[in-house]
Amino acid sequence: EARSLPMELSEKRGVQNNGFVQNEAFEDEDMDTSSQEEMPKTCSVDVDLVAVEETMLKPYAGMPKEVLLQFSSQARYRVTREILFWLVIAGSIALVCATIAIIALSPKCLDWWQASPIYQIYPRSFKDSNMDGNGDLKGIQEKLDHITYLNIKTIWITSFFKSPLKDLGYGAEDFYDIDPIFGSMRDFENLIAAIHDKGLKVIMDLIPNHTSDKHRWFQLSRNRTGKYTDYYIWQNCTQAAGSVIPPNNWVSVFGNSSWQFDEVRKQCYFHQFGKEQPDLNFRNPAVQQEIHDIIKFWLGKGVDGFSFGAVKFLLEATHLRDEPPVNKSQNGESITAYSQLYHDYTTTQVGLHDIIRSFRHTMNEFSREPGRYRFMGSDDDEKEDIEATMMYYGTTFIQEADFPFNFNLINMKNLSGYSIFEAVDSWMKNMPAGKWPNWAVGSPNVARISTRIGKEYINVMNMLLLTLPGTPVTYYGEEIGMENIASENVSEEHVNYGPIGATLPEKSPMQWDGKVNAGFTEGNSSWLPVNSDYQSVNVKIQSTWPNSTLSLYRALTLLRNEELPMNRGWMCHIWNDSNVFVYVRELDGLDRAFMMVLNFGQESTIDLKAIAPNLPSEAVIRLSTHFSNAGKVVNTKLIKTEVGEGLVLEYKTAKPVHTMEAFHGKCFVAEKACYSKPLNLLYVNC
Repeated sequence: EARSLPMELSEKRGVQNNGFVQNEAFEDEDMDTSSQEEMPKTCSVDVDLVAVEETMLKPYAGMPKEVLLQFSSQARYRVTREILFWLVIAGSIALVCATIAIIALSPKCLDWWQASPIYQIYPRSFKDSNMDGNGDLKGIQEKLDHITYLNIKTIWITSFFKSPLKDLGYGAEDFYDIDPIFGSMRDFENLIAAIHDKGLKVIMDLIPNHTSDKHRWFQLSRNRTGKYTDYYIWQNCTQAAGSVIPPNNWVSVFGNSSWQFDEVRKQCYFHQFGKEQPDLNFRNPAVQQEIHDIIKFWLGKGVDGFSFGAVKFLLEATHLRDEPPVNKSQNGESITAYSQLYHDYTTTQVGLHDIIRSFRHTMNEFSREPGRYRFMGSDDDEKEDIEATMMYYGTTFIQEADFPFNFNLINMKNLSGYSIFEAVDSWMKNMPAGKWPNWAVGSPNVARISTRIGKEYINVMNMLLLTLPGTPVTYYGEEIGMENIASENVSEEHVNYGPIGATLPEKSPMQWDGKVNAGFTEGNSSWLPVNSDYQSVNVKIQSTWPNSTLSLYRALTLLRNEELPMNRGWMCHIWNDSNVFVYVRELDGLDRAFMMVLNFGQESTIDLKAIAPNLPSEAVIRLSTHFSNAGKVVNTKLIKTEVGEGLVLEYKTAKPVHTMEAFHGKCFVAEKACYSKPLNLLYVNC
């Protein structure tokens, strides 16, 4: 029988292993003691069993914890593990630092009211949904695709409060209700939801200065009921020979005395506008609180912002002194027109901006939710007093309006390259640093562009509007070049009076297609007649013409949205004369720039290379009011423009105009940013 013997080393350095030897006769009985003593002696050798096991065992997938721990403490594995650990830590720190640096260096993103043009709608003339001949809120909802088609994301709806519509709804009868002619509160809520579903924003008008004389507050005030007694401005009037003598010579915007005798209260109430629009008493804290509650109500409904109109009229001097006449020799009794007085005591009084800042504070309460900033604009036209207009921006530390609406391009007395330059330069030079500009060429209170300055200039005015820095405002219909209708087609009952003057009734309903009533209504008639040119000037037909006013408008909004120099770059005035206005848009770090050559006079030829020698000798026409010229190359030494022609030239340059010493003082930028080509991002520290 074979025996199992331990592995031993003999003195002969041999290994004796008989475990596999067969038929070997080792008889126990034959082995005596002496023979056992003669066997070779063995010696023990210390063998490191762990080392042997490690030599034989290698890491393998699915090894148990005990085996894994045998390898984890080895230097080659431990060092590798530590290196990888610290690399991960270092990479994470670098990533965090890079993120912080990018955030710190990145410019503030343009907010929604900066990034998109604003499209202003008078709801009664936009789209009729129920065939009664009046546009309504449902009609606006039906046509939201038109807004997105224009590449616009902000809608401005003029007043739709319950109101006698004689004053365009600006003298509200109820600030908490929709006028039935426009629909219901449910219609409004559905419209807001639809607007937001399409990623659009909506702002609305609010005229806090006055109400309708049919308002509940006025009815209670004229009867001296409780707190409402002093909600309006009441003064005793002198009666003589059957006529009322007002407290002073103050005149309303619409002419004649701004005091109206009330038979119920037996006093005169004050009205800056029509006698049907009594002024609220903003020196009464309860009145201010009422307006704050109105703001909160509509913001709670989902409105994204307000345009506050007629705010310079909120306060009047309490001393009631006569205002000084413009012509000191004029007999006081003959003064009946608003322009005949200096309005030192009825506009922009001390404390006015405190009230406006309080409006801003209330709106900020609703702006805390990310992505829900609430816009505030002030719709006041100071005309000649540009500094007074700029005060509505607020100060560096105390914000008021995001911007006061700019009517410089509307108030021009004549059209030329000079007048355009003066309108643009006046705003940009007086605007506080860090503020955002805006521009408008149409509004409810002026004639349409094509009627006001001529059809040949409609395209170039839209080109100006959409290529200047800041937020452009388009009044409905200007994107297709609508004209006024003949005034003899309008009855007296349709004359409207807004917060700053008569609203021209000649601005007819929106022209959607060539059907009866221009697609505005499916009813038998519209509240105002549509323009006779509706078969050729309408949205449907112009959307099919590549050379239409609508197609150019869309191309310009697309250019503004896609090109960084257009939406937040520098604007530098290059040249102007009686015919043309020339400026460039460029961005630090970007070698691509755009030059606008706009003709507002007669045919012209200019040598821009002589004016700015560092300009390239050639540029490509990116867009033109003469559509067939797009894509052509022009020589900057000889640029010709015809009457009303506009060019958007694109060129490459390593020397931007705003860095040239000759143009210092002629360049402006808001929300400055610089472009890094290697990183393909914007940063602020240029």
